[in-house]
Amino acid sequence: MAASSPLNTKSTNSHGRSNSLPSRPHPLILKCNEHLDTLLRSSNGTSSSLLCNKIDGLRDLIECVENLIQLPLTQDALVHEHQENWVNNLLDGSLRLLDVCSAAKDALIHTKECTRELKSIIRRRGGGLELTAEAKKFLTARKIVKKAISKALTNLKGNTKNCNIIATNKDHQTMVLINLLQDVEVATLSTFETILQFIAGTTPLKSNTWISISKLIQPKRVSCSLVAEESEFAQVDVALQSFVFSKTSKFEEVNDLQNNLEKMELCIQDFEEGLEFLFRRLIKIRVSILNILNH
Repeated sequence: MAASSPLNTKSTNSHGRSNSLPSRPHPLILKCNEHLDTLLRSSNGTSSSLLCNKIDGLRDLIECVENLIQLPLTQDALVHEHQENWVNNLLDGSLRLLDVCSAAKDALIHTKECTRELKSIIRRRGGGLELTAEAKKFLTARKIVKKAISKALTNLKGNTKNCNIIATNKDHQTMVLINLLQDVEVATLSTFETILQFIAGTTPLKSNTWISISKLIQPKRVSCSLVAEESEFAQVDVALQSFVFSKTSKFEEVNDLQNNLEKMELCIQDFEEGLEFLFRRLIKIRVSILNILNH
């Protein structure tokens, strides 16, 4: 019995130590992963309603990440490894997220202002040279918006070429955290990119080009969404073209244009509310990370 006691004691102590190790991720990390998987499993088809659902799912995910940043284990990892590449990439990624979200917000604001001007003229006159001039002005504005979106996406692709994180010498808990934060960036950028394409009215024939960008950041859990064949923004583009260049009576074109403008305006409102929420949360997350690193 005496001979067996040390073994029993050693076994008990070893068992106690193994239980104290972070063998399972923190519940909040698991919750973030659940939100992430839900977002990536959401429908690949893209309509304004489905995109609103994606934005809602992204809101849940970003809120969860905001709470995750406040955890002692996250703060300890950031402080302990503040000079590591993954921390720098995390900060760079936060700027990418803010930049692309800001680009989407600006595109919506510009389009909304033109929409209100055109709707106001339609209500006052219902046609005439003033309406045609405003419609042409709107078409020009849409070209500016599309050019800005194209530039934003091109810059984004260029900025993500060297952001892939390779970290194999970290402890398990840190690796889980790094992978999660990287996956969140990919999913967020992918959703924002799809929104920008939707606003621009672009219609890729196959899975969107963001897949190639996502693989540069993280080859896992890439969402392959498709942009709708005709978003509300694309429908307004068509209606504007039809109205401006029609050589017949423009009564039907005016009605069609007005109906499409109203649909797009509702879409803009939904997108704006979601993007404004996300923008504020992303700023808070970046500020929290900077505060942690500076203390």
